[in-house]
Amino acid sequence: MEIINKITDMKKLVLLFFIIFFLTEGYSQTKYRPIVVGFYNFENFYDTIFHGKNDDPQFTPQGSKAYTGAVFNDKVKKLATVLSQIGTDINPDGVAILGTAEIENAFVLDTLLKHPLIAHRGYKFVHYDSRDFRGVDVAMIYNPKYFKVQKSRPLFVKLPEGSKDAFYTRDVLWVTGLLDGEKVHVFVNHWPSRSGGEKRSEPGRMAAAETVRRQIDTLLIIEPDSKIIVMGDLNDDPTNNSITKGLKASGNLKKLNKDELYNPWMDYYKNGIGTLAYQDAWSLFDQIIVSQAFLDKKQEGLFFYKNNVFKADYMIENIGKYKGYPMRTYSGDLYRGGYSDHFPTYIVLLKKVE
Repeated sequence: MEIINKITDMKKLVLLFFIIFFLTEGYSQTKYRPIVVGFYNFENFYDTIFHGKNDDPQFTPQGSKAYTGAVFNDKVKKLATVLSQIGTDINPDGVAILGTAEIENAFVLDTLLKHPLIAHRGYKFVHYDSRDFRGVDVAMIYNPKYFKVQKSRPLFVKLPEGSKDAFYTRDVLWVTGLLDGEKVHVFVNHWPSRSGGEKRSEPGRMAAAETVRRQIDTLLIIEPDSKIIVMGDLNDDPTNNSITKGLKASGNLKKLNKDELYNPWMDYYKNGIGTLAYQDAWSLFDQIIVSQAFLDKKQEGLFFYKNNVFKADYMIENIGKYKGYPMRTYSGDLYRGGYSDHFPTYIVLLKKVE
């Protein structure tokens, strides 16, 4: 028994080692604790029941996709598999916060978070129903070990006339809480799609960007050093106007204006790295953007360290004309058994350990 206890203690020490980063500056060595923050578009994560208005009848057992209980349960398992692994090379607990898009309701989230692959983490979520015509919303999943919710609210996005066929889009989710003891504001987004044409639909994404930016401007007036994270499927790339002008986010770390956010995905996009593909071209719609309060690496609080796209081999399509793309759940109405048509993204925040 004593030997077993010693082995258990050794495993705990090894685990502790892996959750401490060692970064060397000059001759000094400092210990840091890593926090992983991610975003993942779950792609049509519906239940199997048709709820009438603001629902998609395709995703039912009788619908064109034959979306049965077996398909739903397989979808849950696939998403739980990915969620169980994002960021675990950085921190064994995985993501502390995960923004999500294309979820139908609280039921699908609750079912996912109870899956045996991730149930032990005790994840909770924040979600509000919006008036999106397809019935999909955004939500924020969080590990209460790392994040404590203080308040939350949905932000309504008013679409300009003629920008979309639908009258409504997804609300933006604004959550304020303590991340490892520090006050942080998180905005989870799923901006209007490009259906109907990129140019015609652009005003809708600009409206969403400006909705978020107005709240950010207010926060920065009250508290100039506010720590803010904007994440989501923005349906635009880092170079598009909705992000560079509407949200005021720049990828130029050395020349940020005082009011600009930092977008670490600009170089990724310019180097051809994306999170979804269409007609053999990669887009990087899934972004996590931070305020400048995260950029000082000498501070005592959380600071931005790095970002990455998570794409394990099993998430990548391996046959057919879409080989190399994210493996999606359906190819048209044919069940493919994949994960999502998007790859998730994440950032790593570090904090000095006393």
